[in-house]
Amino acid sequence: MTGWGPFDLAGKAAIVTGGAMGIGFGIASRMTEAGADVVIADIDASTAEAAAKRLSEHRGRAIAVRGDVSDVETGQALAAACTAEFGSVDILVNNAGVYPIAPFAELTPAVFDRIFSINVRGLTFTSQGVAAAMAAQGSGGAIVNIASMDGFHPSFPGLSAYGASKAAVVQLTKNMALELAPQGIRVNAIAPGGIITEGASGTSAGGGLSEEERQAILAAMTARIPLGRMGEPDDIATVAVFLASDAARYMTGHTVLVEGGVLLS
Repeated sequence: MTGWGPFDLAGKAAIVTGGAMGIGFGIASRMTEAGADVVIADIDASTAEAAAKRLSEHRGRAIAVRGDVSDVETGQALAAACTAEFGSVDILVNNAGVYPIAPFAELTPAVFDRIFSINVRGLTFTSQGVAAAMAAQGSGGAIVNIASMDGFHPSFPGLSAYGASKAAVVQLTKNMALELAPQGIRVNAIAPGGIITEGASGTSAGGGLSEEERQAILAAMTARIPLGRMGEPDDIATVAVFLASDAARYMTGHTVLVEGGVLLS
């Protein structure tokens, strides 16, 4: 794509958590194409390094920084790394998250706590640290939270804690937007539907599902989607660029559903 117009991110520096694979990598890729310099923050340092190298020919630069969002100091550390390398921190995409499949009757405190530690607590304190750096710059910024359609409606059984965590992200987005607006920081969210990623492909192993069970879930989900297909990371990435850009300069506190119309069915 050329001629990014109001969607252009040249001169901006972004942090994408969980940016080494899947939706996160798709977002990092589109943002560097749009001209942003991007910190790919991921708990897997080697995969993040490989991801940054894959983007070496894009308009914007990309570097890899190891970051564990369950650590409350990570937001400050990522903001410092972004500012040291690129001169500012203008965009944060809170993409890092986990989604273990756990039927409600079998949900354990350990699984519940892990989901909320990363999906809610991690997002909260990563945002707090980065927003403080944005405010100190005095030039505002944009935060994009990755929620889920499961925050609005269950996609299939076994995601009760995950869905609750993403509903929390939707509400956090509104509160963050309200409180950060005086500093010129916009906060919006994207709620993806079913997206085919490396992580989604691995849920059969991580969630106790066989490959046959996973394929059955995918087929059932696809049958419900009016647009007739599962989503791809780029379907989310392009919306993230929009929300981070001046094209969305008068939007804050909203969650954009990107789910192929499945909630209509």
